[in-house]
Amino acid sequence: MQEWTGFLAAVRTGGWVMYPLSLLAVLALTIIIDRAYVFMRFAHVPVNVLRSTRLGADGSTPTWAASLSRLAAHNAFNRMSEPWLPEPAAPLWLREASSQSVAAQIERDMSRGLWLLETIVTAAPLLGLLGTIVGMMRSFQLFGGNGLVDPGGVTGGVAQSLVATAIGLVVAVFALFAFNYFSRRLDRLMDELESFANARLNEMRLARGNDGERP
Repeated sequence: MQEWTGFLAAVRTGGWVMYPLSLLAVLALTIIIDRAYVFMRFAHVPVNVLRSTRLGADGSTPTWAASLSRLAAHNAFNRMSEPWLPEPAAPLWLREASSQSVAAQIERDMSRGLWLLETIVTAAPLLGLLGTIVGMMRSFQLFGGNGLVDPGGVTGGVAQSLVATAIGLVVAVFALFAFNYFSRRLDRLMDELESFANARLNEMRLARGNDGERP
């Protein structure tokens, strides 16, 4: 309890800069929780889906389609599977173009909010620096022509500058680790989707008995 009280006192010491810093911290935490849920819910894929390169026994229902049917409807691999579902009339070049369009949409959806997290990484230290400048200016204003006027006010201004800087760095570091993790997770997801699409393309080329269609 004493630690929490001390933390609140330190936040109050930081001055008005703590309000935008607190807002950035709340935004960062909200984005992190949201993206963590999205990646956990819609980026999961069974291992056998990536390894499967065989069509079903009847030649129409692929084995990977049965595995994907157990996932959420908006799962990234379910969305990527739509251009590759059995449809004899669809040419391969059209399937490839459709899969590229789906992949671009998935990347946009999965990266939603990451730009704001990246902005927080830059903005939080700058706000902390602003708090440092304001606190130091407050301290210097207390020096009069006859020397030091208010020692307590000077130390309060220095404390304000230090607290603002510390909180800004903490928010920035927290957001930076989260941004890097989700960026790496998104890159890995896009690589897996590309591998999945390439496997489906190879299946169809093998089933049609040629090296691919020409436009």
